[in-house]
Amino acid sequence: MNERVLVTGITGYIGQHGAVELLRQGYEVVGTVRSRSKAESTREALGKVTNTDRLSFVEADLMSDNGWDQAMKGCAFVMHIASPFMMKEPKDENVMIAPAVEGTKRIIAFAQRNGVKRLVLTSSTFAIIAGKQSGHYGPADWSDTSANIGSYAKSKTLAERAAWKAVEGGSMELVVINPGAVFGPSVGSLVDAQNIAMITKMITGKVPMIPDVAMGMIDVRDVAKLHVRALKAQGASGQRFIAASSEPVEMQTLASVLKNAGFKKVPSMKAPSTLLRIMGSIDPEAKAMIPFLGRKASFDNRTTFEFLDWKPTPIESSIVEMATAISA
Repeated sequence: MNERVLVTGITGYIGQHGAVELLRQGYEVVGTVRSRSKAESTREALGKVTNTDRLSFVEADLMSDNGWDQAMKGCAFVMHIASPFMMKEPKDENVMIAPAVEGTKRIIAFAQRNGVKRLVLTSSTFAIIAGKQSGHYGPADWSDTSANIGSYAKSKTLAERAAWKAVEGGSMELVVINPGAVFGPSVGSLVDAQNIAMITKMITGKVPMIPDVAMGMIDVRDVAKLHVRALKAQGASGQRFIAASSEPVEMQTLASVLKNAGFKKVPSMKAPSTLLRIMGSIDPEAKAMIPFLGRKASFDNRTTFEFLDWKPTPIESSIVEMATAISA
């Protein structure tokens, strides 16, 4: 296979798994990095699990035009995974929104200019359910950006909307993957991912109580496989694919799974939502949880099974493998 794929966010949690899956399937992979030092550490991490002879890197930043023509040269496909994410709510929402939206528009413009066939965009279920009450949601639903949904959910929603608008009337195909909460072991030990940080805090006893939050969940390796299948899947163009369990999984359930697996420092008490709302006025992490406290969304993910042949990894396995890798 001589097809070349550009992967943005290749140094990240999902991006590294996506690159591994592509390389294992024989694709040539070009990863974008903001510095050459990141390139070398990423190559080293990926090289421990797959052959990296067909892997190269180009320096490029979401907020600059520099490097993108070089990165796109000869690419048949793009997997645009890069997007800013932080667990703490920033003082200025544009810290997350601007790179997400402007970066997505920039990637699409350069991909179109360089004749890319299809672009697969990593969005989020937060682009579907944020600002909504508990209920059942599908690919046709969109988050309410006029509500207080937090800067991350707003950035993912606005970036995805910008992507659909940018491809209108053009020949390049767009497929969107909307993952829920992503868990599972990372490829490299230096990956900076918020869910890794969260599980680390849980298993080391740094989280005193469990918030009343429930989310659709998925294994990171499943997310990677879905992205790669979406590159060529017939009938996938123009669709959004929900990559999350159909029923929400409570954080307290995750805590129980970890405790049963021998992680004794994991808390078992549920945090009162009223307390978290009060803490939100002084704690950015607590503030970021407020829009999702007590809300439970289930998903219609049937098209993900139908078009992308998804075979979900049990989330209990994902969590235990993740915690075991962190504590190794």
